[in-house]
Amino acid sequence: MYGSTREKPALARGAGQHLLIIVEEPDVAELLSTTLELAGYRISVVGTGSEALARLAERRIDLVVVDAALPDVASLDRNRPAVLDRPPVLVLTAYDSLDRLVPELGLGERDYVTKPFRVAEVLARVEVLLRARRAGRPRNTALEYRDLVLDDTLCEARRGTRALDLTPAEYRLLRHLLVNAHRVLTKEQIGRYIWGDFHGDNAIEQLVSRLRRKVDRDAPVLIHTRRGFGYWLGLADGES
Repeated sequence: MYGSTREKPALARGAGQHLLIIVEEPDVAELLSTTLELAGYRISVVGTGSEALARLAERRIDLVVVDAALPDVASLDRNRPAVLDRPPVLVLTAYDSLDRLVPELGLGERDYVTKPFRVAEVLARVEVLLRARRAGRPRNTALEYRDLVLDDTLCEARRGTRALDLTPAEYRLLRHLLVNAHRVLTKEQIGRYIWGDFHGDNAIEQLVSRLRRKVDRDAPVLIHTRRGFGYWLGLADGES
């Protein structure tokens, strides 16, 4: 279930920038195009990655919104035409596919939102990407919560001054918990984000247990269990 256009925050206002939406599902494409047009952006919509790259080659696009589940995304690298510009890209994804997607699209700076998404979050991410583009500088790729820092450029994490030696799956899990801080994520949501499929309760429990030992060692607890529901990241009430 996706959000509605009524969620549009008052501060999310475009200035006529041209956005390209690459989405195969008609209802999702309509929701995004209507929402972003109401926010003040000019919108083009295509349904395939090959159509998108042709559009990018012929005109300036200020930002791309793309569904990571497009069936032809993985083959774009072989036939990619030269593009006039390298706009930032906002990826709609059900799991962590950024490393696979971005080199093949050959675009610029990227961010992502997980599906099902809220339109308010899409609008906020679009605004941040465009603001960084106008400033002519990349955004800080570090994600932070108190003394926990993740660097997406280097795929490194630290807690205070202590570096965390994480496996790829542990890093993806920690990132997913961090960007959803104070929100409970179910085991199924976590499994699909990390592996693209649900591998069962035991696999998730073991992964969370290993991550906890590394993140919360000799420090205030950040990773919590909500029994019967899932896991969340943040400081509990009363902790500082």
